[in-house]
Amino acid sequence: MTSAAGPPPPEGQTPDAAAYADTFAAESPELAQARHRATAAVGALGTVAPVEPAVGATLAVLAAGVGARSVVTIGGGGGVAGLWLLQGMRSDGVLTALDADPTELRAARRTFTDAGLPSGRTRLIFGTVGEVLPRLSPGAYDLVCCAGPPAEYSKQLPALLGLVRAGGSLVLHGISASAVGDRSQRDPQTVAWRELVRAVKDDEELVRAVIPVGAGLLVATKRS
Repeated sequence: MTSAAGPPPPEGQTPDAAAYADTFAAESPELAQARHRATAAVGALGTVAPVEPAVGATLAVLAAGVGARSVVTIGGGGGVAGLWLLQGMRSDGVLTALDADPTELRAARRTFTDAGLPSGRTRLIFGTVGEVLPRLSPGAYDLVCCAGPPAEYSKQLPALLGLVRAGGSLVLHGISASAVGDRSQRDPQTVAWRELVRAVKDDEELVRAVIPVGAGLLVATKRS
């Protein structure tokens, strides 16, 4: 097993703790190779950075905790998040990965193929969130995970939550990378995060928390 260090820790998190969390989350050779390709593509193609090892391990734990059989992942990262999720899912589980960037979908397909996954374990869909969500079954998914710029999916929060079954969770990656608490920051991504946080906190049907690993996870679980 190998591991890879992620980006600098969010403010308030000690470097030692962040480094240990990434080291503890040992990656398989297939994950390490996928991370290397995805990281290189960020500079060369401007694609979305892969989730940090500690974040990936947390996603696997969340998937295992709900006995996930049906999971949706939205956004790029070369399939790294998807492979972590599959580690935590049931052996008969199916991961649905959607992205509006064909480069990201090709990278994810390569990651899943290199990991030796049967074709029936993954379903890759090309399209924007607004185009694809109406084609998915409401209340049919144990876990829905979003990565990438939140401005691309923040307006779809009701539809995203609509996919999640009672007791399931919506997981949003990257909250710690934005200055959500700084009201002077008005860039589109920070504003989108602020709107997401407000909507999640105002929904009494959700149990929610921010998990400060890597670039941060906002987790909202539907009450059973």
